[in-house]
Amino acid sequence: MNQRVLVTAGASGIGREIARAFAANGAKVFVSDINPAGLDALSKEIIDVMTKICDNSKRSDVEALIPAAVQALGGLDVLVNNAGISGPTAPVEKVDPDKWEAVMNVNLNGTFNVTWLAIPYLKKSSAGSIIVISSLGGRYGYPNRSPYCTSKWGLIGFTKTLALELGEFNVRANAIAPGAVGGERIERVLEGRAKTEGKTVAQEKEAALSIQALKRFVDPKDIAALCVFLASDAGKSISGQVLPIDNDSVKAA
Repeated sequence: MNQRVLVTAGASGIGREIARAFAANGAKVFVSDINPAGLDALSKEIIDVMTKICDNSKRSDVEALIPAAVQALGGLDVLVNNAGISGPTAPVEKVDPDKWEAVMNVNLNGTFNVTWLAIPYLKKSSAGSIIVISSLGGRYGYPNRSPYCTSKWGLIGFTKTLALELGEFNVRANAIAPGAVGGERIERVLEGRAKTEGKTVAQEKEAALSIQALKRFVDPKDIAALCVFLASDAGKSISGQVLPIDNDSVKAA
């Protein structure tokens, strides 16, 4: 593909699969993450991947990340904003304001800072692409997940604004809205729901799958494949869109 790609929070989970998919398609990939052990493992797995520790909630970290990535890659064609945290599981009146702010600092402010600094380089690309990982929670509300849902809705508005502002520079911007994705993260979410609602994890899992046409969690590899498609020439006419990948969830869990 000869693309130069930056993936935030790419040391594990969805981000790791995205990095793997772009690398497998011939892209030069730079990955940031807060987890040094995860980055080290990724470096050993993917030949030529470049990495840097970065806490997206800290603007100083992001200000160091973007120049380092651009220098290492020789420019920037694709930015995948994947960094995000789940936040607390609690009704609004019981949410700790500090935890609310922590979610906003990573999910919204961090994504803004990364993108704000990357835009000048993306404008220099012949086919710039910004991909923002939102969530099914960015399309519907989840009970007891107000910080997470609010941030993910905000990311969709941010993405649509980017598409309108950057189209004249041939830079596309799209959001992906996954449903429940298989892995350790959804297990932690289900445990939080079960504790808050006085149910078992098995009951919460059954409830989550009951709203889906396909009775399984989303494979993170499928999200990665969608990212590669959106950034490719096949996706050159797609911008300002929110693409669900949720096994056809018919309503919010």
